Amino acid sequence: MRVKVPRLVVAGLSGDSGKTLVSLGIARALADRGVKVRPFKKGPDYIDTAWLGVAARSTCRNLDTFLMKDEAMASSLAIAAHDADLILVEGNRGLFDGVDVEGSHSTAMLARRLAAPVVLVLDCTKMTRTAAAMVLGCRALDPEVDLAGVILNRVGCGRHENIVREAVAGIAGTPVLGAIRRIRGDDPLPGRHLGLVTAAEHPAPEETVQRAAEAVVAGVDIDRLLAVAQWAPELELMPAKISVDQVAVTIAYLEGEAFSFYYAENLERLRAAGVRLVPVDPASANKLPEVDGLYIGGGFPEVHAAQLGSNTEFTASIRKNVSAGMPVYAECAGLMYLARELVVDGVTHSMAGVLDLVVEQLPTPQGHGYEVAVVDRDNQFFAAGTRLVGHEFHYSRLVGGSDGERSVLRVERGTGIGDKRDGISSGRVFASYLHLHAGATPGWADGFLSLSARYAGERNGSTAACG
Repeated sequence: MRVKVPRLVVAGLSGDSGKTLVSLGIARALADRGVKVRPFKKGPDYIDTAWLGVAARSTCRNLDTFLMKDEAMASSLAIAAHDADLILVEGNRGLFDGVDVEGSHSTAMLARRLAAPVVLVLDCTKMTRTAAAMVLGCRALDPEVDLAGVILNRVGCGRHENIVREAVAGIAGTPVLGAIRRIRGDDPLPGRHLGLVTAAEHPAPEETVQRAAEAVVAGVDIDRLLAVAQWAPELELMPAKISVDQVAVTIAYLEGEAFSFYYAENLERLRAAGVRLVPVDPASANKLPEVDGLYIGGGFPEVHAAQLGSNTEFTASIRKNVSAGMPVYAECAGLMYLARELVVDGVTHSMAGVLDLVVEQLPTPQGHGYEVAVVDRDNQFFAAGTRLVGHEFHYSRLVGGSDGERSVLRVERGTGIGDKRDGISSGRVFASYLHLHAGATPGWADGFLSLSARYAGERNGSTAACG
């Protein structure tokens, strides 16, 4: 089907250009006007995605040409487009930064695929006429990208703004849609080792989003921005028809400040399969509720290691359920939490002890980027030969424990647990540094759900649910 839906891609010249703050401000400013903004984040990202969802007061999803086939992206866009006044896509890194020198899978490539106008956020710190050269360079590098306008960011005084405006509009021939002054005081979006502080951990997420909106409203011509979005032509959307076997099971997933990295599409896929999802905060819960499986996503267990490790009553309940046959699917932070020990800044913290692993948190990335792996050993979650495409971003590594030898994935691209291996499988437990997206790997949870149904049957004293 062909759909006419206004859309914009907000891009930058590099990471830390301010495009996230600008995107948040645009989303909230429009939402406050009653505009139904449906946000997306380009690339494998959880943190910016969560912030965009807060700002737009709507679910934010991901789009990525490396991870996802066209049908999967069309499906996500179709879900958003059916009631959207505007689709807002925040890019990642620089506009043309991809996986190779050709810029494959860059924000520019995604913008062309979406036939969406691009608004370039330009950090003007200590720069005037050079801004025009940068915009001209972007135009010349790929004329097929619809560079519809520029938002000047971090401008100083009025004179600074006027010079840059005249240079970009006059020399580069590109409309300036607004200028945002340097925000005084504390950085509203502080960062740390994986990017920004998450919305779940930030002490005042609403205040932060409102500050961004105020800056945008004060400096950006919102009406012109909406007019630019209207330029987008009709988009061909063919929602993927996904057949999902129904399984009446209950699955807990860990949430809270330590665990907040879940793709919306993954949770939606589980619900579509008939799963009842139960959120549990491992920092405060006394025990795991009666469930048929446990899903542990990514997050920051290293930041909350002492609190997580001290809740021994909860970790004991996990071990008890695993011993009884409960399946567990864990990614990255989940792997760290299931370990016997987590070492942070030289201090050893006891973790859940489900797997015999010792994990050490380091000050530099140990794995970062897309990860591609092939299942090459028998396990209960993925069939041998399955190719898994996802991403990893971790500052931790395995430094001890016998379960490190139980890997079932051969890594073709990326780091994993090291030595080109990933995916530790022990009975009904699977843990890896590989994050999978349901749109990229539709069958990512099939094995997990099958095991959960089997465990439900065992708990009920029946084999009827085993299939």
